[in-house]
Amino acid sequence: MACKVVIFDLDGTLLDTLADLGEAVNHSLARRSLPLHDREAYRLMVGHGVRNLVTQALPETYRNDDAFIDACLADFKDYYTAHIDVHTKPYEGMPQLLEELSRRGVALAIASNKFQAGTETLVREFFPGIPFVCILGNRDGFPLKPDPEIVQEVLRKAGQPASAAVMVGDSPTDMKTARNGGIRGIAVRWGYRDMPAAAPGAPNAFASAANPAELRAFLLD
Repeated sequence: MACKVVIFDLDGTLLDTLADLGEAVNHSLARRSLPLHDREAYRLMVGHGVRNLVTQALPETYRNDDAFIDACLADFKDYYTAHIDVHTKPYEGMPQLLEELSRRGVALAIASNKFQAGTETLVREFFPGIPFVCILGNRDGFPLKPDPEIVQEVLRKAGQPASAAVMVGDSPTDMKTARNGGIRGIAVRWGYRDMPAAAPGAPNAFASAANPAELRAFLLD
């Protein structure tokens, strides 16, 4: 296939961030003597923004207490910002794929539901030489995935039509973002969600990739 724009999800697609996210939430919970969660439990909580992540980690009795959630979220962000890259690392082969796409003139963008400052910090640290057309995280006044505005913003900045774009991500939310934005989607199967080859629930995902080499073949061959 020929594509001129590739929009990448970040967590679970380009970077394995789960351990650092889980430790930051557990830090906030521990300060309040609340039950902690293991890595696998957090795998099912990530992907919908950090407020939602913190809320899901709380016992049910606290999930409607906005002031309590705000305090937990503030502790989470403080800890996570200071420890954002302790365990985080790129998935093998992904930095090289980004470099090759960039060399071939493909416009690259990030669309994440992680808070904007954290998104920018990780992208700049792990992919410093990639000239992304935009890095979009959770920003005040802007919608989160799967809202189609994310796709439209990337297309405007890249100066390309929807027919030239692809969304790559590890979750049904990413595939819904592609569908809502009128672009194609590729579901990767190494991330935080169990995305089988057929990608059920993601009708416009024309492909799914089991590893970065397979993803490269879809994007470049």
